[in-house]
Amino acid sequence: MKTFLRQQLERYAQRLEELNFLLSREDIMSDMSQFLVLSREHNEVTQMAGRYERYKQREADLAGAQDMLADPDMASMAQEEIETASAELSQLEEDLQRLLLPKDPDDARNAFMEIRAGTGGDESALFAGDLLRMYTRYFERRGWKTELISESPSELGGYKEVVLRIAGTAGDGPSGSGVYGDLRFESGGHRVQRVPATETQGRIHTSACTVAVLPEPDEAQAVQINPADLRIDTFRASGAGGQHINKTDSAVRITHLPTGIVAECQDDRSQHRNKAKALQVLSARIQEKERSARAAKDAALRKGLIGSGDRSDRIRTYNFPQGRLTDHRINLTLYKLGAIMEGDLADVLQALRAAHEAEQLAELEVGLS
Repeated sequence: MKTFLRQQLERYAQRLEELNFLLSREDIMSDMSQFLVLSREHNEVTQMAGRYERYKQREADLAGAQDMLADPDMASMAQEEIETASAELSQLEEDLQRLLLPKDPDDARNAFMEIRAGTGGDESALFAGDLLRMYTRYFERRGWKTELISESPSELGGYKEVVLRIAGTAGDGPSGSGVYGDLRFESGGHRVQRVPATETQGRIHTSACTVAVLPEPDEAQAVQINPADLRIDTFRASGAGGQHINKTDSAVRITHLPTGIVAECQDDRSQHRNKAKALQVLSARIQEKERSARAAKDAALRKGLIGSGDRSDRIRTYNFPQGRLTDHRINLTLYKLGAIMEGDLADVLQALRAAHEAEQLAELEVGLS
C-alpha cells in the first residue's frame, strides 16, 4: 500500500478515538443535533478504521506465513495462507481506496435521462429509439423503475426527443437510489455507424444522438424558482397516451424566462400531475446548467479523464458492421455490440467508474504530496 494512503488511514484511527471520547461527554449527548452529526461521522469512520485494522492484521498474517516457508513441514500450509492473505489484502486495499475518494452527494440520487436525435435525420431518430431500448433493458436488469416524462416520436419510428425518470431500489443508496452515480458518464454525444434500413445500396451511414443524465434535485435543496419567471402552456399530447389523453389539453410545457430552459410533460392524464413533473425536470435542468458552468471553469484549468460530461462531446461510437462499441474517453473497445444493445452495459459502466476513481486517486495523491 502506498505511503500516502497509510497516512490517510492512520488519521481515521486517531479520529475514531476522538469521536469515542466526544460521544461519551454529557454535553454532547444532551445536544441532539450535534450528537446526530457526530454519530453519522462515527459510523463512517468506524467502517474505514475497521477495514484498515483488518488490513494490518492480514499483513501480519502474510509476513508470518512467509517466515514459515523455510520450515519444510509447514511450507504447504504457509503457501496456502500466503495466497489467501494476498487475495484479501488486494481486495481490502481496493475497498479502502474507494472509501477514501471524495463522494458526490448526487451519486445516490434518482435521475432524469434525456435522449435527443442529432445529425442524421430519420436514422438518428431511429438510433434514439435503439438507445432508449438499450437503457430501458439495463434498468430492468438493475430492478430500477422508469417513468416516461415526455416524448416526441419521429414519423418513421424512433424519437426526436424522449425524457425518462429513473428510480433506483432501496438498497442502492441512502436516498433509495444509486442511479445518477451509475449513469452520470452517459452524458454526451453517441455516434452510430451502420447501414440504415432505408439504404438500398448498402452504404454505411453515420448519425448521432445526445444523451443527458441529470440528478433529480432534493426538494430541500432544489433551486428556488420564482413563479413570475415561468410561462406555462398547455397542449394536447402528441405521443401514444390513449384516446382520453389526446382529446384534452393535459400536456404541460413550462418555460423558465430568465434562462430560456424549457421542460414539458405529457405522460399523465392529469394536467396538475404533468405540471408537477415538468417542474421537477425544469429544476433539474436549471441545476445542471449551474453545475455545467462550474465544471467549465474547472475544465479550463484541468481536462478530466472522463471529460466534462458536456452533451456535445462525442463520447462513444456504436459500429454495427464490426459489432464494436468504442468509448473514446477511456479508449475502451468491446466487440459485443449485440449484447450491449440488449442492455448488457455493466462492463462499460464499470470501466468508466474505475477510470474516474483512478483519476480521483491520482488527484488525492498529488494533493497530499
